[in-house]
Amino acid sequence: MSLSKIIAEDFITRFNKKPSLFFAPGRINLIGEHTDYNEGFAMPAAIDKHIVFAVAPSGNDRCNIFSKDLEEGVTFSIYDLNPGEVWINYLMGVIDAFQRRGLPVRGVDCVFAGNIPVGGGMSSSAALCCGFGFALNEVFQLGISRLEIAKIAQSSEHHFVGAMVGIMDQYASLFSKKGSVLLLDCKTLTHEHVPFHFPDHEILLIDTKVKHSIGSTAYNERREACELGVKILNKRNPAVHSLRDATRVMLFDHQDELGEDVFVKCLYVVEENLRVQKAAEYLKEGNPKAFGDLMYQTHWGLSQAYEVSCQELDFLVSLAEEQRSEVIGSRMMGGGFGGCAINLIQKDAISAFQEKVRHRYVENFGIEPEFYLVKLEDGVRIMNFKP
Repeated sequence: MSLSKIIAEDFITRFNKKPSLFFAPGRINLIGEHTDYNEGFAMPAAIDKHIVFAVAPSGNDRCNIFSKDLEEGVTFSIYDLNPGEVWINYLMGVIDAFQRRGLPVRGVDCVFAGNIPVGGGMSSSAALCCGFGFALNEVFQLGISRLEIAKIAQSSEHHFVGAMVGIMDQYASLFSKKGSVLLLDCKTLTHEHVPFHFPDHEILLIDTKVKHSIGSTAYNERREACELGVKILNKRNPAVHSLRDATRVMLFDHQDELGEDVFVKCLYVVEENLRVQKAAEYLKEGNPKAFGDLMYQTHWGLSQAYEVSCQELDFLVSLAEEQRSEVIGSRMMGGGFGGCAINLIQKDAISAFQEKVRHRYVENFGIEPEFYLVKLEDGVRIMNFKP
């Protein structure tokens, strides 16, 4: 039975009425990591791992929300939004963001479930917030744009969850189109759909199954280093308001003033922005090898300059490099310190590579890795209801 049918039937049993169904995908990011909060470029895409929501107005101010995955429900008033269980904070935060904008949301009945691996770097949190926000917009006919829903989803994570995330994950979940990636400009919040058509290759994610506790602290430290770099550059170059506005020449001109750590972090971001733009050109040319080379460059920049990798991720990328003719691109994906490595791999090499990785990874870390072959998918949307 499909996930949508399971969710719909559970909703009808629970609430004795017909819901509207909504699909919200997770995302990958091919290239462009730690650029979004620096107003740079990124290349995300929605994937065929997703969350399904069944939603209908409750008819009053009460929200009755049930997580099918956790077999756990919560009831609260839209006028009494107090953070509680981690998963409900995301949804309360979405309602809070609607209210902050003066939008007339009411209570809803909701059942949801998904197959996005939590902690795998595929942005289950953005799918949760974007799907719920999209559903509220539809069931109450509020008429707001997808971009505004992305900002509402981001606001939820900022104000109710305490994660100062960029906009890339939410944007990708809402704006993606099947068979293409987004060339996302995080400064103007505009995008171009770039076809991703490499028929001899697949996208393989390898989950390290680890998440090191340093992650959240280090993320904030990296943001602070970038912000300090911008502040220093702005004194000499008033047009620099983010690292998007900076150049390599500027950074080298002020290297002593920046200090070694801030200089290296800022240089990574500036060079990553250039890589993303070059990657879009290679996609349009149909040049998978050149595209993959940039992925490897990004990984080692993240590992050695930005210092957000870990030994497990570096190990997986090194294994990929051992057979670079088949695994033409590989890098860590996401904030770092665990999660997934993303690989662009020839179809006929997948099985043997997985066996090699599984054997070597268990041998070195005593952990069984998880493998996900993913396809590019459309963004958040309403689904046809078939009882």
